[in-house]
Amino acid sequence: MVKLITSTQELLKTRSAETEVIGFVPTMGNLHAGHISLLEAALKDFDHVYFSIFVNPTQFGPNEDFNQYPRTLEKDLKLIEDLLINYPGKEVVVYSPKHPQEVYTDDIKNRVISVKGLKDIIEGAIRPGHFDGVATVVFRLFELVKPYKTYFGLKDYQQFLVIKRMIQDLNLPIMIQGMPIIREPTGLALSSRNQYLSPQQKEKSLLLNYGLKQIEDTLAGDKLNIPVARELITKLKNDCNWNYLELRDADTLDEDLSSSSKVTILGVYQLGTTRLLDNRQMELK
Repeated sequence: MVKLITSTQELLKTRSAETEVIGFVPTMGNLHAGHISLLEAALKDFDHVYFSIFVNPTQFGPNEDFNQYPRTLEKDLKLIEDLLINYPGKEVVVYSPKHPQEVYTDDIKNRVISVKGLKDIIEGAIRPGHFDGVATVVFRLFELVKPYKTYFGLKDYQQFLVIKRMIQDLNLPIMIQGMPIIREPTGLALSSRNQYLSPQQKEKSLLLNYGLKQIEDTLAGDKLNIPVARELITKLKNDCNWNYLELRDADTLDEDLSSSSKVTILGVYQLGTTRLLDNRQMELK
């Protein structure tokens, strides 16, 4: 069963009447198979799952597309209902507030949650304030939903680390699970942004996945290959479509890999106004 809740008051009333632990999947809607994979993981773990659909204004910069972000609630609910056919007896509560004021009430609208050390590098350097907006809304949703476990896709890897660090720093009693990237047959990571690509851009977007795989193959899990991998990154970045292409420690995003046992390769490839994110993680020996 799917239950739609559009007001915070109703959400609090519903949640306070429950005693069982729940899983939680926060999204901005416009769902695709990647989002549905998070919900499916939660449904395998819990009988009751909360799922938020909220386009969060605080994580959009002044020149970004908050007003243009697609709102597809009816289609999103149908996708959730279709998945639930495979999970008889289980329930998904969808919290989709009609107005930002439902989430950012007067008493907390000026509160900001900030994760120092992760928020201002790589993606955060390009989008100042973005990760403050992400951490703030997720913390607020955690306050309202009170989940036992939450699920995030690893496509937005830096975002995953920000939320994981926030949970640790604030000693929140919440487990976080990072879920594998779901890809198109071509290897392109699924994203709501993909719908904006022209056929020509869609073809060129394959350079993102191809570039990350080249670096991954060059590293081959061996620390001795780091200098060669970094030379390849420098060469690939001659293509001006890369917003960034980085090799970092997978836990801290530090550039110094001398003590790293696991690394991440992160890249954003931009085609027109569409920014495509992707990453890889790899153990090192």
